[in-house]
Amino acid sequence: MGTSKRKVIITCAVTGAIHTPSMSKYLPVTPKEIADAAIASSEAGAAILHLHARDPETGCPTQDPKVFEQFLPEIKQATNAVVNITTGGSPHMTVEERMQPATTFKPELASLNMGSMNFGLYPMLDRFKDFTHEWEVKHLENSRDLVFKNTFKDIETILSIGNANSTRFEFECYDISHLYNLAHFVDRGLARPPLFIQSVFGLLGGIGAHPEDLMHMKRTADRLFGNDFRWSILGAGKNQISLASMGAAQGSNVRVGLEDSLWIGPGRLAESNADQVKKSVRCWRDCLLILRLRMKRDKCSVSKVLIRSLFECQLLRRGWSAHHENPKKLCIDRFSGSGLAELYASDGQINLSVFSLTFSGQREVP
Repeated sequence: MGTSKRKVIITCAVTGAIHTPSMSKYLPVTPKEIADAAIASSEAGAAILHLHARDPETGCPTQDPKVFEQFLPEIKQATNAVVNITTGGSPHMTVEERMQPATTFKPELASLNMGSMNFGLYPMLDRFKDFTHEWEVKHLENSRDLVFKNTFKDIETILSIGNANSTRFEFECYDISHLYNLAHFVDRGLARPPLFIQSVFGLLGGIGAHPEDLMHMKRTADRLFGNDFRWSILGAGKNQISLASMGAAQGSNVRVGLEDSLWIGPGRLAESNADQVKKSVRCWRDCLLILRLRMKRDKCSVSKVLIRSLFECQLLRRGWSAHHENPKKLCIDRFSGSGLAELYASDGQINLSVFSLTFSGQREVP
């Protein structure tokens, strides 16, 4: 059996501009809270820290460089993580506002949203009822009539400024069209490989969070960019863990953090960004991604692959290759909060596949 290993990039998005302080007491708001959360996330295993800022008094998103200046030096001094400053800011801001921190601080990495889109946050009003600050309700309600503006001119401007400052980009792609927009800028020489593509799933206004959506995004990126990109997955809300598991089966990197999800499990708020990072690290250490089974037919007629997942005993379907449409059987056993599966195929090469399943006890699927 051959084994190959690679490093996985874990990004932690510490606070963002989507959730509001009243939704979770654990959401970092002040510069000290943001710095502490970022440092703890780095210590837990995050290689990239994606950073937004908030008004220390109200928690309202801000792109004021003076606020960023209160936590960036401490994070840089205390970690060796890559600092990634947002140019997305908040969808309610102008592009000029959003660009201020990255223009001022010239970071190693900056986020860049690759297309204009509807950006619906208002469904959260059905789940959260008590708000401390007046801006929170307006922030959510006004998203019913909100277009997150990222025109070709906007993208070109941000790319030009970043390129002049030697800043690389996390290209946030919320839909298939955003990949084509990115390819357009690659063709023009403004976006330069290797590309770091953050595929965003499950946000109202963008692509959904179905396994087929993830597959479609990955197939399209492969076709457009070949080997010139590193792929990362961002699953919004409840999709964070399940999509990270699916991504593990396809060679992705992963982004977690309280910007993207407030939760650590069903009905359980994450008490820190670091907790989500640690959970992600546990997944990748147990993931079959680092095991590539290559056995010659003359040595073994049946291939066996073990999949261990610490994600709530969930295995997420990616689909069989043409050579593995009829696996002999799938045996599943649940133990100690982990999932263990054995996939059998009729020849010596398995195209890694996992599927969505909640199970208990032991059972065999024909």
